Amino acid sequence: MTQYRLGEIEAKFTALIWDNEPLTSGRLAELCRETLSWKKSTTYTVLRRLCQRGIVQNDGGVVTSLLSREEFSALQSEEFVEEAFDGSLPKFLTAFTFRKKLSSEEIDQLQQLIDKSRR
Repeated sequence: MTQYRLGEIEAKFTALIWDNEPLTSGRLAELCRETLSWKKSTTYTVLRRLCQRGIVQNDGGVVTSLLSREEFSALQSEEFVEEAFDGSLPKFLTAFTFRKKLSSEEIDQLQQLIDKSRR
């Protein structure tokens, strides 16, 4: 099973790809040197790891994401709810709202999502 979790550094790296794709692996190495102070070898190691996990691809030296930022966030959220709350969204929402009161706007947004899902 693919793990849709990224450490802090992997998240910054993936954000560079999302913000600049498509880009060459050489350009990615330059961006990582400039923004993360990485050596080229570090860039290629992390790139290879994320390619193996199916999050990005390096096709002929051109790096692109296989998942959009939104798709990745959705998969990450699903995985979290599955692991922490036995896949139960109501259990998650109960835990989430136990200490944090929802605003009227948040309640309206959730109601809109519920109404949309019923259609």
